[in-house]
Amino acid sequence: MKLTKNRMVEDYMSTAVITLKEADTISAANLEMKLAEIRHLPVVDAKGRVVGIVSDRDLLRHVSSLGGQPIPIASIMTRRVRTVRSTTPAADAAQMLLDHKIGCLPVVGDQEQLVGIITETDFLSIAQQALRGIDVTEGAEDR
Repeated sequence: MKLTKNRMVEDYMSTAVITLKEADTISAANLEMKLAEIRHLPVVDAKGRVVGIVSDRDLLRHVSSLGGQPIPIASIMTRRVRTVRSTTPAADAAQMLLDHKIGCLPVVGDQEQLVGIITETDFLSIAQQALRGIDVTEGAEDR
């Protein structure tokens, strides 16, 4: 199905984003992910700017080696984070996920502050709807 409108990231991104600070612990991040049933947590500084990201895979690699000690998330987070703007075409964001084999893109505003996140699951939902014949160019703002 061909999209007739050029949809932007803002049409599909989530704005209710759980975040971490660099000093938060690996075990706290693990708990947040489990409770919220999510796979990515952006790490932000005091001004809300993205300074890193942690995935469920990052946690899986390190949670078993904690040994009961609180280890800061800063020690395992990815610091070079690819981001997009809310006005980035959704197709471009999807291409970035594919090209870089990543599962999410934090969405940043004019001051580089976190304003949302778009994930591979968001794009799978769009694809599933399109495959069912639902017009994914209408009402995206309501998702």
